Amino acid sequence: MTFETIYTDGDIDTNPTSNPHLNDLIDVRYSRRQTLMGGMSATAAAVFGGMLLTGCDDDNDGGSDPVTATATAGGSSSAGRVATLTGAAIGQVDSVNWTQTAGPTVTLAGANTSTATFIVPGAAAGTVLSFLFTAVSAGGSVTATTSVTVGAASLGFTAVAKSLADVVAVPTGYAVTVLYRLGDPIGSGVGAYTNDGTDTTFSKRAGDHHDGMSYFGLSASGTPDANGNARGLLVLNHENITQAYLHPNGATSTGGVRPEAEALKEMECHGVSVIEVNRSASWAYAPTSSFNRRITPLTPMSFSGPVRGADSLKTRYSPDATTGRGTINNCANGTMPWNTYLTNEENWVGYFKREVGDAARRAATGAVGVKANTSLTRYGKTESNTGGNYGWSTVTPADTTSTLYSRWNITAQTGAPADGTGDFRNEIFQYGWVVEIDPFDAASTPRKRTALGRMNHEGCQIGRTIAGVKPAFYMGDDAQNEYIYKFVSATPWATADATAANRLAIGDKYLDTGTLYVAKFAADGSGQWLPLVFGQGPLTSANAAYPFASQVDVLINTRLAADALGATRMDRPEWTAVNPATGEMYCTLTNNSSRTVATADAPNPRAYVDPKTTGGQTTGNANGHIIRLRETGDTSEATTFAWDIYAFGAGSDLDAANINLSGLDPTNDFSSPDGLWFGLPSNASGTIAPVMWIETDDGAYTDVTNCMLLASVPGSVNDGGTRTVTNTIGAATGSVTTRIGKTPGAALRRFLVGPKECEITGIHTTPDGRSLFVNIQHPGENGGPTNITSSWPANQAGTVTTPSRPRSATIVITKNDGGVVGL
Repeated sequence: MTFETIYTDGDIDTNPTSNPHLNDLIDVRYSRRQTLMGGMSATAAAVFGGMLLTGCDDDNDGGSDPVTATATAGGSSSAGRVATLTGAAIGQVDSVNWTQTAGPTVTLAGANTSTATFIVPGAAAGTVLSFLFTAVSAGGSVTATTSVTVGAASLGFTAVAKSLADVVAVPTGYAVTVLYRLGDPIGSGVGAYTNDGTDTTFSKRAGDHHDGMSYFGLSASGTPDANGNARGLLVLNHENITQAYLHPNGATSTGGVRPEAEALKEMECHGVSVIEVNRSASWAYAPTSSFNRRITPLTPMSFSGPVRGADSLKTRYSPDATTGRGTINNCANGTMPWNTYLTNEENWVGYFKREVGDAARRAATGAVGVKANTSLTRYGKTESNTGGNYGWSTVTPADTTSTLYSRWNITAQTGAPADGTGDFRNEIFQYGWVVEIDPFDAASTPRKRTALGRMNHEGCQIGRTIAGVKPAFYMGDDAQNEYIYKFVSATPWATADATAANRLAIGDKYLDTGTLYVAKFAADGSGQWLPLVFGQGPLTSANAAYPFASQVDVLINTRLAADALGATRMDRPEWTAVNPATGEMYCTLTNNSSRTVATADAPNPRAYVDPKTTGGQTTGNANGHIIRLRETGDTSEATTFAWDIYAFGAGSDLDAANINLSGLDPTNDFSSPDGLWFGLPSNASGTIAPVMWIETDDGAYTDVTNCMLLASVPGSVNDGGTRTVTNTIGAATGSVTTRIGKTPGAALRRFLVGPKECEITGIHTTPDGRSLFVNIQHPGENGGPTNITSSWPANQAGTVTTPSRPRSATIVITKNDGGVVGL
């Protein structure tokens, strides 16, 4: 900044030389020093005042100039938002700086300039953060102080409207970056994706149907970094495929036999990706990072825990039942505090072929075969001469010794040993597990953690870790009328294990020994965790429905064991999430078309008709709900709990008395909650009043809107009351009394709407909460090469002139002002 000379008596330039004028020298001096200040006047704050101090600067050039300093705090004070500190000084100032003098420590950006910013931390409302502004001159320094008072955390965006457009929509003030798409190369020597069905080598490309996901901060030396906000490893599941788009003209077969090249591509598109991501000006992934890795249905696996070496896991590939090949239909995930990733095998049953006559062949081998038939039936694998999902078992490989395709046929082969070592009758028992992956070691072998049971594993989220207390891991079994589970480790948590170098060894410690429980809900709002332990209750060889022989038998047949204990049948238990502040566990119950008036109960209280605007209707619990529980004594070791229903999915136009029980309105109505995740305690979205994110996978409300992501500040168990619901489907009617949370209101609102025919799934953030990763799964899934129904993500930047085959992809959402996403 320069000063203008106002008094000009005699100021007429008649000197012809080029020597500097006195005013020029003054301008130079003040320009240099005042530029440090960014201006002389302070911006007044709307709420917070500033303090003005004046000092005498004894400048060494013989002058005596007054120096004044002011400091103000502007902007919002709510947790997670950007606060601005503005300082100004008048006088001959050489430097300025900001320091914090009180309150939770924050990182000041621009601490040596007149304007500094910081992210307001998650702290109790009313917490004061104080700051000192110092202006230094040759003769000394002057200071001014200001403060920011933290307000209660709250959602800080305007709800996004429902939409049927083919684009990802986010609130004003946010930006979307497409990061990692189906087919993107993650290894050297792999070309760019042409997206016309001719691409190969998916063992070094992004797979399809991006799903559950975790971000791990990465240090410069390649080790875990809890503060790694600009470099990290992103690990994500590839649940399934949109088969039609993967080949030039869709899938083909000749006489019911699939081509090997197509089947191999489809297998490699399943599984898991590990990729390095970095942020400079924007986020991008590193295509040739040494950390990059694809884990597919072909990747070698090892078994760990009680079922390792069990007879039921013996196959031609693994006669000793200690190893296997691959993981498949990986849906939700788990992020372990020792920096590993849990991927969970969900709808794996359908990939296998079981020919008509298999049951008779197994029964002929004796009691073991009879029990295997019971197990296969309970898990939904009946006899059929169809080839299983995508017909992989029909492939005749070029290498006649290969068993990559024949293993998908679990039919007992005539003449093969009854113990399963000569065929693949037991291959199906190698699936349905939680799988642990070390993302920091690309050479490590994933481990299937059998102590956590075998089911349609959706998520597996760890509860709060407290030193000396055994941690719990919460899981849903994603199928209609299945159960909610938790596993309590036999080992109390030790804080030092969070930074251990041998991460899979820590997994051995906490995940291989412990007690698996299943939930039973009572109508009065209480519940029990029933132990799935051989020898207790009906879990013995005397059980008539299924004679259990050992704990191995209980774990392989977890569903049968839960049946025997009388666990509560739920409306499709999917993702689980744990509130980092309270320890309360939430579970999405996505929907249940088989729920009837007669079977409705307190934890699953609705059975109704939901009409579509396009004609037709859905019945049962078409829109789903989110149940939550609080452990007795707030300890993960508890065997009892209290529960209520946080929110009921519903269109805002549905009956408020019996269907739209949460009073949803057009800013927050939703259907079929699926993905579920809480903000991290390392930033304001995961402290005091943590933000819970809800993703939808819907078919009931898609006549009105595409699938969505919502943010909420959910409260706590029993913050509402009881409600009696009258259910009606046709002539059937009946009443159920349930427990509901308080009406969410403005504490629940829509944050994102996805493109056509997609599912919103997979979510995580950087430790600072300022970058949110979200997966968009199977956009345009109902189309094909000659009928492209979505061009996303090619059209995210603008309309495309020629339709582009849609691709599942990971996006990154950031706030334009740099604040915590959602707040």
